[in-house]
Amino acid sequence: MTDRERFNATMHYQPVDRCPICDFGFWEETVPEWHKQGLPTEVEWTSTAKIHTDQWFGMDSYAATNSPDVGLNPTFEWKVIEDLDDHEIVQQGDGVRVLRKKYMGSIPHHIGHLLTDRDSWREHYLPRLDPTNPARFPADWEKRVADWKDPNRKVPASAWCGSLFGWLRDWMGLENVVLVPYDDPAWFEEMVTTLADCTIGALTVALETGAQFDSGSMWEDMCYSGGPLLGPDHFKRFLVPHYRRITDLLHKYGIDIVWTDCDGKIDSLLPLWLDAGINCMFPIEVGTWGGDPIAYRKQYGKDLRLIGGFDKHVLQHSKPAILAEIERLVPLVEDGGFIPLPDHRVPPDVPYENYLYYIREVRRIWGQDTNLKPCPALEAATV
Repeated sequence: MTDRERFNATMHYQPVDRCPICDFGFWEETVPEWHKQGLPTEVEWTSTAKIHTDQWFGMDSYAATNSPDVGLNPTFEWKVIEDLDDHEIVQQGDGVRVLRKKYMGSIPHHIGHLLTDRDSWREHYLPRLDPTNPARFPADWEKRVADWKDPNRKVPASAWCGSLFGWLRDWMGLENVVLVPYDDPAWFEEMVTTLADCTIGALTVALETGAQFDSGSMWEDMCYSGGPLLGPDHFKRFLVPHYRRITDLLHKYGIDIVWTDCDGKIDSLLPLWLDAGINCMFPIEVGTWGGDPIAYRKQYGKDLRLIGGFDKHVLQHSKPAILAEIERLVPLVEDGGFIPLPDHRVPPDVPYENYLYYIREVRRIWGQDTNLKPCPALEAATV
């Protein structure tokens, strides 16, 4: 089977030759750290790499998201505002100023936002969310459309559907965005509607070409270790109707797998996402709160698809612990509707040797040593 055939069969509980073998990538510092531990320097996790990590580790693809740009366009200028030795102050492409570590940094600390009120929304952000902006459709648009329409395409393609809350949280900051639904619900509704309109407008252009997408994908990151950043009542009131607008559009064009990327404890929002037509969760973080794909399947049955769910922190530990985590997920792999992978990007404190062991064992156990892609990493090492 091709990656595309295997993805679609897995997500629809149909017979497959084996489980997809995938990952979610790495922290920026991980691959350079592994170069010190034996990973060849020509192997990188970048689009310009001489040898990409996907090729080196023999990974399948579960979603190539290269549909129209549905976010800020144009973006703000990315620039370093101030160098502070091991930190730097940066203005990001979303207009947010952050303090970030130069090494071993995860989530940078927000120190300033352009989006603070209705005036700044309408001056800086609303004009950048025009769905008719020609720049949303890149110079190689015709080639992309031809690829999406190719019935023999071997790689699954996902229609990028953006974000309704996660982007606003980034642009405004957490404290500000959680107050707006109380202080000015009409403005919050305006912003969410604008984001949905932008996605629907740009994406409709792609879908009307006859493009065949295998899934729709969103990014929200609106939960933390204790639960959601927006309560279920507000979620249902402000977000669900617009999620439904987006998923209705996807369903109209035959796309019935829609997933969202949300970290943290998602339990109280999961049934609402399902009601809104979003039927796949990613990356199912285990965390200290015990996110568990097996428990979610028991609760929601096969209506819910899952991507992720392997506790990445186990990769720092012993090989028996890694093997136990792999074997824990076997029943769900066999059940279908599940693509297992580390539940977030692999951090640099994971030894390269441990990751090689993980790759070998998932190919043997999840992949059943069947129709696997070449894995130069394992050919070059003994683990």
